[in-house]
Amino acid sequence: QEKDHLKKFDELMVAYRVRPTVLLPFWNVAGFVLGAGSALLGKKGAMACTVAVEESISDHYNSQIRTLMEEGPEKYKELLQIIKQFRDDEREHHDIGLEHDAEAAPAYSVLKTAIQLGCKAAIFLSERI
Repeated sequence: QEKDHLKKFDELMVAYRVRPTVLLPFWNVAGFVLGAGSALLGKKGAMACTVAVEESISDHYNSQIRTLMEEGPEKYKELLQIIKQFRDDEREHHDIGLEHDAEAAPAYSVLKTAIQLGCKAAIFLSERI
């Protein structure tokens, strides 16, 4: 699903004439390192990472949905449908992480908070650079 999301966003950036952040190569490496690092913590650690990231992305999608609704739901009808679907996909991944004992990971709340701070920082920077 994530590859499908990326492909669709690449198409949407062209359609809406939006440039990607210059930080994208860095985020690709950071995402790989985060995934590999959380896998070293075992299944529960990987699931904790999934929960943290997917919750952050879902929140970001919700923010985008609110903005587009304020600017004109009819104008952005197709885009809103896509973002809502992707948000729902991320929520499903989040829930799967919880079903697979994410909360039983060592130092779950610390790990989740740290990952979410990183996600929020990445979103903040990407919106500006």
